[in-house]
Amino acid sequence: MDPRDLLRIAEMLASGALGEGRGRPRQAELRRAVSTAYYALFHSLAACCADLLIGASAAVRRGPAWERVYRALSHGFARDQFRNTAQMSQFSQPLLDFADLFVLMQGEREKADYNPNVEFSRFHVLQLIVESRQKIDAFNAVPSSERRAFASHALWRAR
Repeated sequence: MDPRDLLRIAEMLASGALGEGRGRPRQAELRRAVSTAYYALFHSLAACCADLLIGASAAVRRGPAWERVYRALSHGFARDQFRNTAQMSQFSQPLLDFADLFVLMQGEREKADYNPNVEFSRFHVLQLIVESRQKIDAFNAVPSSERRAFASHALWRAR
């Protein structure tokens, strides 16, 4: 799952390029765009966890250990870990920014998927998509040793 593909789809939805209105997205398209942008963040983190804890070669990625770690990432647990400011203080700003956006976008996704009365503006959704792309790029630029620690933080409770 390539997060860049998800962000491209989110942009197409938010721009109205995929809908009947061509240029004026409907609320359903904006909602799907928000959800898709969140999943770009989620899959970026899941791949990071599996790549840095198991390995990133094509052969390893096809194996059960890689898939198990990838699938181990829990939405709620990661959110709660990222809200723990005491533990999060060990990470650099790009990782803190990623974590903050992850938490924000998870809330936006929940509104988009479950709140029948919420309405999104095209401008707001496009901003969320741009910010998601920026935070993913900055996240991926952080040295792997720090991202590995971040990945383990997202997956497991400290004891």
